Amino acid sequence: MHRVLVKGAGVAGLTVAHELAARGASVTVAENRNQIGGNASWLAGGMLAPWCERESAEEAVVTLGKVSADWWERTLPGLVTRAGTLVVAHARGAFELARFAARTRNCESVDQKALAALEPDLAGRFRQGLFFAGEAHLDPRRALEALVDKLRSMGVDFLFGAAKVAPSSFDQVIDCTGMARADDDLRGVRGEMLILHTHEISLARPVRLLHPLHPIYVVPRADHHFMVGATMIESDHGGPITARSLMELLNAAYALHPAFGEAEIVETGVGVRPAYPDNLPRVKRRKDGAITINGLYRHGFLLSPAMAEQAARLLFNSSANNSSAGLESENEADRQWRSA
Repeated sequence: MHRVLVKGAGVAGLTVAHELAARGASVTVAENRNQIGGNASWLAGGMLAPWCERESAEEAVVTLGKVSADWWERTLPGLVTRAGTLVVAHARGAFELARFAARTRNCESVDQKALAALEPDLAGRFRQGLFFAGEAHLDPRRALEALVDKLRSMGVDFLFGAAKVAPSSFDQVIDCTGMARADDDLRGVRGEMLILHTHEISLARPVRLLHPLHPIYVVPRADHHFMVGATMIESDHGGPITARSLMELLNAAYALHPAFGEAEIVETGVGVRPAYPDNLPRVKRRKDGAITINGLYRHGFLLSPAMAEQAARLLFNSSANNSSAGLESENEADRQWRSA
């Protein structure tokens, strides 16, 4: 039986822990924090939206991300909402809507009547939109907590507040620590978000507003809470949200629906997301034998299942072949990613 240490209890670490435990490995997850939460995964939007993401991402994001909703539903039944994604723009943003449609696929144009049927509280506010019926979303915090519970039931051990764990006690280390992992190729991308609460509006699905200055997405959560995100700032500074970003997000939310102007600000959050130069994640085997999963950028919940499966294949295939050629394994993982 493989004894595997997974470093990091974000979405990458938990998904790979699940894939390994499901294959019979003995898994321990070590997390420097004292509990789940406080990382970029905790602050995520939870949108499983591969076709929308194609607007600014590579085709590989669609190829590997389109199976993520099935993985999450299979792993945590009942936590995935399959209601699609709605993209809207005001009349002056018609060009942006057309550009978005041209860069994506698997969507249908919706007129004012169809839009009102999808989201009654947005009736009369937008003349047209795009509906991505095949997309889904989940609440990241519920998903992370549920995944920890399931992993424990599968025999996975958790070490919280574990600043130092002896790797020599394990056959394999998988590093999923994001920006905490020193990697010359990684850069930080700061994302800021809000959680608002108002009973004046209901949404059934994530709504993306192509605002001319500050595009946003609004994701419904339980009890009329809404996650509003997110800025994308090329910085690894993790301090509190700035006044400028707060005003931009609130102004854009108000542009989606004036009811957000009276909403309570329940929470603000800042996460620094690790990204490689091409904004695509990597599964690597380092020279010391450890496997790393990193660079998930803004696609953590969307791409972590595919990355976890890739890492599991790398580990078990290497073990089956008694391979000591780490570079060959790394190239194979990279080939699988590129071919997608």
